[in-house]
Amino acid sequence: MPKFTVSNLNRFLAIKLPSAFISGVRVSAISATEAHARVTHKWINQNPFKSLYWATQGMAAELVTGILMMKKIKESNHKISMLVVKQEGSFHKKATGKIVFSCLQGKEIDTVIAKAIETGEGQSIVLKAAGFNQENDMVSDFEFTWSLKLKD
Repeated sequence: MPKFTVSNLNRFLAIKLPSAFISGVRVSAISATEAHARVTHKWINQNPFKSLYWATQGMAAELVTGILMMKKIKESNHKISMLVVKQEGSFHKKATGKIVFSCLQGKEIDTVIAKAIETGEGQSIVLKAAGFNQENDMVSDFEFTWSLKLKD
């Protein structure tokens, strides 16, 4: 990916993660410390209870943790593999309307990447993403344990 801009990330999403793209997940912002994605409850991504399907919420949550990690890896100028090794999620409120998922752990990612580079050993980090509705109520939160390893 040439640059980590919102438009490039959404193109990447359409090509590499079409199920998320078709479900309406879109990157809305990315910076050195955080990433945000939005998804609006619609017919295509709803469950039988007329709310946002849990898997769509999970895709948006994983996306914000993953793109922040990808950005940081690219900025490190090292070849580093990344893989989700564990995931947990909780659901707090019916997800309807526009939901925004955020990961705010860019500084923590910097630290774990630096340690992987310094030691040459695999590292892991738990990244959190939470989804909030338009009333700013948390509808769900997720934790993804990412494994990082320098490539040969």
